[in-house]
Amino acid sequence: MTMNLLLKCGRVAETKAFYSEILGFEVSDSAEGTCTVKKEGGTLVFSDADLWAGPPHCTGTVYFFLAGVDGYYEEIKENAIVRWPLEETPYGTRECAVKDCNEYTLAFAQKRA
Repeated sequence: MTMNLLLKCGRVAETKAFYSEILGFEVSDSAEGTCTVKKEGGTLVFSDADLWAGPPHCTGTVYFFLAGVDGYYEEIKENAIVRWPLEETPYGTRECAVKDCNEYTLAFAQKRA
């Protein structure tokens, strides 16, 4: 089963630039007022349509599982707001997290062997 998240964004153009230039995601236009961002099989769709009341918000964390999380963290840490630095977790991952341009928390993790 594949899962895609549809999330509200402030501005599609800003979101596209952040995900492509800062995080190195594959970014494409989708339906009018939306864009799709992808990284190693994970997909998010952003819309600036007024589908939800209020500003973008999410009470959770969006996880992407990557091969080579250490190298990826080194690539992004200087250009993104780090929510937590690269760390070993008690639940078996090595992970870090950043805040995106819409205030969402994105975690990037790799399962430990």
